Amino acid sequence: MKQSSTIFLKLALFLMGAPILALAIYGIFYLASNPVDPNYASNLYPALIIMYISVIPYCAALYQAFRLLMLIDNNEGFSNVSVEALNKIKYCGLIISGLYVVMLPFVYLVAEKDDAPGLIIIGMIPIFASLVIAVFAAVLKRLLNEAIDIKSENDYTV
Repeated sequence: MKQSSTIFLKLALFLMGAPILALAIYGIFYLASNPVDPNYASNLYPALIIMYISVIPYCAALYQAFRLLMLIDNNEGFSNVSVEALNKIKYCGLIISGLYVVMLPFVYLVAEKDDAPGLIIIGMIPIFASLVIAVFAAVLKRLLNEAIDIKSENDYTV
């Protein structure tokens, strides 16, 4: 496989992770120096804590995707290590989705106070996006398992 496509994907992973990591690092200092409106603090701080917790599985999933690309570069894409990486990506997606489901009541309370019903729909976007990624990783894992089984059968016949 050409390395140019994996280089592009590695760059895309970096561009997906760098802004989130920068926001997580510098956002806490900005929030500490500029506290939110006291009327919203009881609802916004738990949501913010959940968002900070979700950075951990997000970065773990990006690392597993990078690891998967490295395996593809080394022509080890059809291996059990790739299956494990896809499995970890699936669980990271499910964890992120679960965290944002827990955060949804706090988003609802903020939307009630601010009279902004569209905020709930915006709050559902990370839930569905991470759920789609988890399902996609599960399907790829199953497909890769089948391909590994076919490859191992072909290796035995030769």
